[in-house]
Amino acid sequence: MPTLHATGAFVAHTGTDVYGPGKVIGVEGAWRRVRFIYFVATIDAHDLRAASPDEAAEMTRWLQQKQERYGGRW
Repeated sequence: MPTLHATGAFVAHTGTDVYGPGKVIGVEGAWRRVRFIYFVATIDAHDLRAASPDEAAEMTRWLQQKQERYGGRW
């Protein structure tokens, strides 16, 4: 059975869009560490949904901008 929202998956919160889209950067049991556009949070996987294509594109652009500005892996 595949992991719900595995590391690297683009996601969004099911209850609010205040966080912006995000990318899963860590998995620990039912918890996902997610780098959202506005901050990083640990959230239950069941409170996340797969990002829409527009949300994934927004997150990809944001990550590219951060990498160009600061280097490293985002």
